[in-house]
Amino acid sequence: MSLAAESPSPSPSSSSGSDDFAALLDSELELASAVDSASPDDPSTSLTGSDDEEDDDDDVVVEVEAVEQSSTKRRKVEVQHQDRGTTIRPDEDAIEGSSQNAQIKICPPHPGFFGGLCFRCGKRQDEEDVPGVAFGYVHKGLRLGTSEMDRLRGSDMKNLLRERKLILILDLDHTLINSTKLHDISAAENNLGIQTAASKDNPNGSLFTLEGMQMLTKLRPFVRKFLKEASTMFEMYIYTMGDKAYAIEIAKLLDPRNVYFDSKVISNSDCTQRHQKGLDMVLGAESVAVILDDTEYVWQKHKENLILMERYHYFASSCRQFGFSVKSLSESMQDERGIDGALATILDVLKRIHTIFFDSAVETALSSRDVRQVIKGVRQEVLQGCKLVFSRVFPSKSIPQDQFIWKMAEQLGAICCTDLDSTITHVVTVDLGTDKSRWAVANDKFLVHPRWIEASNFRWHRQPEEDFPVKVKKKEKDKENDVAAATTSKENDVAAANTGKEIDVAAATTGKENDVAASAATAGPTDS
Repeated sequence: MSLAAESPSPSPSSSSGSDDFAALLDSELELASAVDSASPDDPSTSLTGSDDEEDDDDDVVVEVEAVEQSSTKRRKVEVQHQDRGTTIRPDEDAIEGSSQNAQIKICPPHPGFFGGLCFRCGKRQDEEDVPGVAFGYVHKGLRLGTSEMDRLRGSDMKNLLRERKLILILDLDHTLINSTKLHDISAAENNLGIQTAASKDNPNGSLFTLEGMQMLTKLRPFVRKFLKEASTMFEMYIYTMGDKAYAIEIAKLLDPRNVYFDSKVISNSDCTQRHQKGLDMVLGAESVAVILDDTEYVWQKHKENLILMERYHYFASSCRQFGFSVKSLSESMQDERGIDGALATILDVLKRIHTIFFDSAVETALSSRDVRQVIKGVRQEVLQGCKLVFSRVFPSKSIPQDQFIWKMAEQLGAICCTDLDSTITHVVTVDLGTDKSRWAVANDKFLVHPRWIEASNFRWHRQPEEDFPVKVKKKEKDKENDVAAATTSKENDVAAANTGKEIDVAAATTGKENDVAASAATAGPTDS
């Protein structure tokens, strides 16, 4: 089942979270989307081209497929309406003047192209008409111009806000799922029969085989409930750097009934910039878009919309890919917890963001609100009230304020410093032997590993400091052991030396006594 280019024209009931966004887009894909009424007092003429209108010689219904026909037919359609003093128009925004003297906007600029033809004037696309964005995931051969994208986004935003919904863009790998090639399965995973488990036909399971791609895919715990609940608050897109065929197969696993995503599945072939994802591919306003992704650098232009996800590493190949020399979840026969795991945590965050955005007590009009400011505000509450100083966390010649972990702490609401004072609450370090570390211990301050900040960032909640202690480094431990061993050895040498000396003295004394006794025996008794 195809969700993108192979799918039929979007329908009002499925291609968008709003009822009429798909119909709005369909009107752009038609050669002439609607016929204006023949006269102001003729209310019977419909813009939908119903079956009843087929009997009316003055009414013309043009389907999407008509775009591929010759421009001669287009001109004929337009001429048929000239006697009535009206011309076919693609949308209400194109109308100038009264309904009795309606005029179509003149091309260029062209609003967009479908199948290489302008869906307003029918002109064939040439090199001068290249600017715009191809929306192949919506419909193969569809390209929209900037002004048309802005118009559609504005219309969609009104409908979304009326339904109290925002937009949610979801990454796939390491965010909602984890996949591995069959030839990358480890020996331990093979011994545990992971392929056999994945081959079982269980639609409610979480481990699947993608036969045609020679891959295994594991759904992240809680993902089904996450999608179900998120769909009530968001219009959802899939956006992956994976191939189109792969993205569609995963969409089928996540959304077998096609109720969440429909054709809104964006893959690497749709991207307008190499190795980068962009909201230019989303037919929705940036001010209402929330992004969930495990990789920040692919969203260089939209970091304020991003909620960074903790990576899901289920398979051994995933751990190896990111340099983790530990047993994978699959090899340990374990998994993330569902009810309080990563997706459950983020679902709570999304609910809070949605609630704050649509708060009726806020005087600002909904259309003027920006979800990026809501995300920023919620994030800053995580470490609010914490004042941090770092010790041996950054390279010696680096600027602390430019370091990733410093910026992360500030985004979470913490105050970061380079010097100690009595108001410091936490010393962040990887080394117990620094002056700042010793100061923290002496002054009863929190001494935490940098992972404490990262965990708080992923969990959107201040994590217990005791769960992130600073441990003695292996080298330092080895050094302490060497010192202890050297001390013990020296003590043993001294003891041995003293023992040897005592033995020598005793031997010397015994020898002297024996010599004296022998001398006396040789001399014998004195004659009388």
